[in-house]
Amino acid sequence: MHPTWLLLALTLLIAPAAADASSGINAADNAWVLISAALVLIMIPGVGFFYGGMVRKKNAISTIILSFAIMAIISLQWILFGYTLAFGHDIGGIIGGLENIGLNGIGMEVRPGLTIPNLTFMIFQAMFAVIAVALITGSFVERIKFSSFLIFSLAWATLVYDPIAHWVWGGGWLGQMGALDFAGGIVVHISAGVSAMAVAWVIGARKGFGTDPMEPHNITTTVMGSALLWFGWFGFNAGSALAANGVAANAFATTNTAAAAAATTWMLLSWRHRAPSALGMVTGAVAGLAAITPASGFVTPMAAIPIGAVASVISYYAIIIIRGSKKVDDSLDVLACHGIGSTWGVFATGIFASIGATGLIEGNPSQMAIQSLAIVVTWAYSFVVTFGIARVIDAFMGLRVRDEEEAVGLDLSQHGEGAYL
Repeated sequence: MHPTWLLLALTLLIAPAAADASSGINAADNAWVLISAALVLIMIPGVGFFYGGMVRKKNAISTIILSFAIMAIISLQWILFGYTLAFGHDIGGIIGGLENIGLNGIGMEVRPGLTIPNLTFMIFQAMFAVIAVALITGSFVERIKFSSFLIFSLAWATLVYDPIAHWVWGGGWLGQMGALDFAGGIVVHISAGVSAMAVAWVIGARKGFGTDPMEPHNITTTVMGSALLWFGWFGFNAGSALAANGVAANAFATTNTAAAAAATTWMLLSWRHRAPSALGMVTGAVAGLAAITPASGFVTPMAAIPIGAVASVISYYAIIIIRGSKKVDDSLDVLACHGIGSTWGVFATGIFASIGATGLIEGNPSQMAIQSLAIVVTWAYSFVVTFGIARVIDAFMGLRVRDEEEAVGLDLSQHGEGAYL
């Protein structure tokens, strides 16, 4: 090739990179966060399969489709007004302003303080909003009216998720105070877990709860769902570094370590009481993943071992206590695995934080007080507001299906199709 043409070709190849460099966008960081957004998206059908295998076969499709529906409607809510409520200009530390409604002003320009475009940050955060709503569905499967579920999801995302996301990540009062939540222990898992209990309280127990057998109909599907969750969680946690850097690598390692420690611990616990069940091991892994989420970028891989192991023990016995009380039917143990598991993780962040922040072990006991305040406020706000949303919807349109629809199964009564017809 003639030297002139070679120089021209090199110029054309280098020019886009140079343009990105001049705009402040780092191509590697942008690629990693976009990939991470896709990984988090994989978690959403993962939730559907994880929950879908644990219900009775007459409710398999109706359970899985809840997660798919959420991918559609919450993605739209986020773009229209959810994003600006969470990340718009801070108003009194409580909520974001409406200047970014309909993504106004959110484009391909670099996000201040980062090396990725505003649109990349926006779509990454959208996946967190989607999965937070999807997690709640495990508490009311097999009895919720689909139309009421759609209204609840939009209301919950707007009134619960968006404000809490702003408090912690959007410049709100908890973030200003110094609360540590690397990837969503407070914002996603505590809010979803506690809210799940509130909805279960309002909607009431499934017919036959505590007397009729309600065994999982397809544990293979649940195991597959948990594998998708574990895989996608690397984007959830490591992607929250918002750059392809060492913090992302650390979050990746701590995520895997905590899940491994939790799955092993649950296996040993179930082995001691009955047998090392597959359902138990995957449930333990999910509890460990929820627990490490707030801590993943702040702690070392060695600290992830006790975080995952303790989460497994706490969640294991929480399930036994909640089910044993028979006072509320949290169908698929959302509170125990996500709410309680991540409550421990948020508190443990105040103990073990040593990367980019310090906790008790590093000589900063005040961080535990901040973490504890964040836990209490999130528990209280999530439960009260969600309880109110559920009661209003129940009063005006009813939350649950009729008895005969529940008896035949929601696959047929709500969607006119079945998984095994």
